[in-house]
Formats: sequence, structure tokens, C-alpha cells
Amino acid sequence: FITSVLAGSISAGWQGPVFVQGDHYQFNAKKYADDPEGTTGAVCKLTSEALRVGYGNIDIDSSTLVDLSFPTVDEQQRENLRRAAEIAALIREQEPAGMTVSIGGEIGEVGKQNSTEEELRSYLEGFRQELDRLAGSTAVGLSKVSVQTGTSHGGVPLPGGGVAEVKLDFGTLERLSAVCREYGLAGAVQHGASTLPDESFDRFPGVETAEIHLATGFQNLLYDHPALPEDLRAEMEAWCHANTADERKDGESGDVFLYKTRKKALGPFKRELWDLAEKDEIVAAQEAKFRFLFEQLGIAGNRAMVERYITVVPRSRPLPESLPVTEYQWRLAGQSPTRQHGVDGRLA
Repeated sequence: FITSVLAGSISAGWQGPVFVQGDHYQFNAKKYADDPEGTTGAVCKLTSEALRVGYGNIDIDSSTLVDLSFPTVDEQQRENLRRAAEIAALIREQEPAGMTVSIGGEIGEVGKQNSTEEELRSYLEGFRQELDRLAGSTAVGLSKVSVQTGTSHGGVPLPGGGVAEVKLDFGTLERLSAVCREYGLAGAVQHGASTLPDESFDRFPGVETAEIHLATGFQNLLYDHPALPEDLRAEMEAWCHANTADERKDGESGDVFLYKTRKKALGPFKRELWDLAEKDEIVAAQEAKFRFLFEQLGIAGNRAMVERYITVVPRSRPLPESLPVTEYQWRLAGQSPTRQHGVDGRLA
């Protein structure tokens, strides 16, 4: 994914910081119940990989581990905050010198009951105590927390197509953002906002929302665009049926299943999407949506603020050994390709 983002930035001639976020580094509750340490290890591995390739913003979603069967909120949130602090400590240990990775947490699984102030305070205080234990009191903590206010990721898909109308509690979002700032965070994060009606977006700045997540809307603009070739769409859907069948719930319609899983086909079909002859029409629709959202959310024209607060940390990485190296690149580096590098320039 970051390859696409950076390639697009270079192609557009962008100079300046590129903010790339890894969303939902999530603990699978079912797998965690069977193998807690193995599941945690998988999230740790994903986090380390993201840091190595340049991600500077990682959202840890261990809210799936909240256990409402316990009588107190502290007990309910305990496993959530414990594992989130463990991943956060790993990030602080591995983040690049001179760069503070922005870390997000989450307290309520999206689409369930709305989050409360008591839950948020319990999570923030417990997380801080746990991070102090693991990484010391000087370790930078969370910058934001995702909360549940009435939406689910991508909205609620309906059998036969379409998405159910979403009801969002802006009052809860405003109250929880205020609580976040009491603890030094930017505020609360709203998930699943991309399927809201257009007239809702200008309300987020008014309740001081720190961040909203909109990927599903742009994904829908791709899959539902008339310029996307039918044969490619069918091939991507077939991939979902073949590779994500274990995620289909009993009685779930094909339309609902595909709506929830088709995001996973974007990676395997990256090259086909890059090389689309019809992509200009699709990109134009995406650009228009970006412009609309930038204006509605009040973030247009903020480059001066970014330059004021963000210091770009130069980073370079060695060329992966799996990539061919041309003789020109070797000469440029003051070296000569030898037989040990292989006939195609790959390192032997």
C-alpha cells in the first residue's frame, strides 16, 4: 500500500511530508482465545513491518478483546489496554530516530453499543500505567482514541445491495473528544464515516473530532464506478470467494459478503488497477470527493500549519535483495557487478 502512496506522491511532484497510516492493527478475538501469545505476536510482526517501510501513524485495535462479562469497566477494558500498551511499547522501541510515530487506540468495537466516558477514562488511565511499566514514564503515549458512536466500518450492507442509513451520535463524539484532551490527546476518532450523507461531514469540525476514517467510501467509488471493466470486477469478486470464504457468516448474502471483503482484493490486483486504461475517469471521481471532504472538514489550505509543526526526517532504505540491480546503479554506487550478483543483477 505504501508503495502506491509514495509512487503517487512522486508522480504528482509532491515535496514535503507524506502521512501514511496503518489502520486496525487488530486482534482477532477468536484466534486470541485459542492462542493469545501467537495472535499478539502476529500483530507485533505487522507493526514492525509497517515501521520498517515508513508508516508513521499506527492505530492499534485491541477493542475486540473487551470482555463485557466482567462486572466492572476496569476489568472489561483490562485486556484491551494491556495489549495496546504492549504494541505501543514496541513502536516506541523501534520508531526511527527523530520521529515520533502517532499511535491510536480503540475502546469499543465499531457497530456495537456507544462508548461511555467511564470506559474511555478507564482505558486511558490503565493504558498509561501499563505503558509506564513497559517503556518508562517518559514514553510518549496515545495521540487519539477511536470510539463507538453509532457506525460500523463501511456502514451496514443490506442484502441485495446498498447500505443501511447510519445514525451517528455527535454528542457522544464531542464529549469523548473533550475527555481525550483532558489526558493530552488530540481527541476522539470517528470510524465508518464514509457512508454518511454528504450534509453530515461539516458537523465533525464543530464537535472537535480529531480524525475520521473514510476509506470505504473511496473503495466504493472504485468498485461501483461504471468505468471499472466488468471482467476485472468479476475477477476480483472471484478472488474474494476463493480467498476469504472463511469470513462469510451463516445466512449472509453474496452481496453483503462481497461488500465486506472486497477491500482485501485491492492488494492482489494492484498492478491491474494501476494499468487500467479507464483509470482517469475513476481518479477524477475520487479527486472530486477528496476536494469536497477537504472543504467540509475544514482542512483545506493548512500547509503552513503542517510546515510549522512537522519536521521531515530524511529516511533511506537499502534496495531489497529481491529486486534486480542495473549495471548503471552499480557504477553509480562506485561498485562493479560481479558473478556473485547473478546474471540479472540480483544478489546471489
